[in-house]
Amino acid sequence: MRFSLNKIACLLGILVLFSSFDSENKFIKKVVVENKLHFDRNEVVAIRLKAYKCFSKIKDFSTVLVKDATGKLLVTQLIDTNLDGTPDELLFQATVPARSKVIYTLFTDKESNLKKPVSATTTYARFVPERIDDFAWENDRVAFRTYGPEAQRLTEAGRTDGTLSSGIDLWLKKVNYSIIDSWYAKNVVAPGYYHIEHGEGYDPYHVGSSRGTGGTGIWENDSLYISKNYIKYRIIATGPLRTIFELDYAPWSSYGVKETKRISLDLSSNFSKFENKISLTSKIPNYTLGITLHKEKGVVAINAKKGVFRHWEPIDDSFVGEGIVIDPSVVKTAMNHHSKAADQSQILVVTAPKNNTLTYYVGFAWTGSGQVQSVQDWDAMLEKQSQVIQNPLLVTIK
Repeated sequence: MRFSLNKIACLLGILVLFSSFDSENKFIKKVVVENKLHFDRNEVVAIRLKAYKCFSKIKDFSTVLVKDATGKLLVTQLIDTNLDGTPDELLFQATVPARSKVIYTLFTDKESNLKKPVSATTTYARFVPERIDDFAWENDRVAFRTYGPEAQRLTEAGRTDGTLSSGIDLWLKKVNYSIIDSWYAKNVVAPGYYHIEHGEGYDPYHVGSSRGTGGTGIWENDSLYISKNYIKYRIIATGPLRTIFELDYAPWSSYGVKETKRISLDLSSNFSKFENKISLTSKIPNYTLGITLHKEKGVVAINAKKGVFRHWEPIDDSFVGEGIVIDPSVVKTAMNHHSKAADQSQILVVTAPKNNTLTYYVGFAWTGSGQVQSVQDWDAMLEKQSQVIQNPLLVTIK
């Protein structure tokens, strides 16, 4: 049998074409996730795509899938952390037993959109114009909110329907599905709706001029100086595994402090991560975090050596635990501050930010959700969070 040179060249071209498709389709890497701690962990893992040369072969990251050792496909999420249009991180949720390694497989598949599993639960954040200009965020366990410039303007104009506060509010939820849209929509029809328990949880938490749980300030001359409401927001990502957004605050105090808070919340976590970038006109003495003590009916535990600060208080017929977890090396001092002034009794954590950046975790748990039953449960959760941030899961690509 004879083949012409043209036919041979054509066949070779077809083989090269299909081999290139095949190499793209069969991109496979093993992802080893190691847990060095003494307890099981179920956490979101972020693979930084630009940190590994092998990922430069992937032209379309939406084709990437992740499966566990049994072959089960996992929920994934791509994050564009700098909003330049190119994915920077690939997320998936890893389950790793104590002191163990688990191997996952990352691979490409041109039919990935048909095969990707859909998460039954999610993280979520949004600007809420129907409640003036709140900004709210949540996952399957907890929900938070804070307040914007129009709410500030209304208050400063003498209106009673505004809110002047840079504190962080807590919404107590007992369901694993998203409630932000529903509660706000029902609140429009029946004002005050989300302050009443209807079976999904409610918002009985008072912030006022306090720091709520995790708000910031400057502690100087036995007084706490604070910013006003956020002035701008940017949503970086919302999705099944992680929500990220930023809040900007106008310059405040005699030091000209200007803050941008990048806040993220992972699925299945009780803690929002705060990464505060601080610019200023002169060096600030005591950048401070706070947790309101309300009317001081709760109990406080301060452990500056571990960077763990806890409040456990009765609210209505249940209990709520609030907490801050931070790298102890940036803690200068901490105090259980008592005041006769409204909303000014607070746990105050005085810090020394490194390179004008402070990272810390703010969280809570409510007995009504069934996540905790006692202060001992909450202490255990805070202790685990402290160990987790000091010992992140180790990820190796092979």
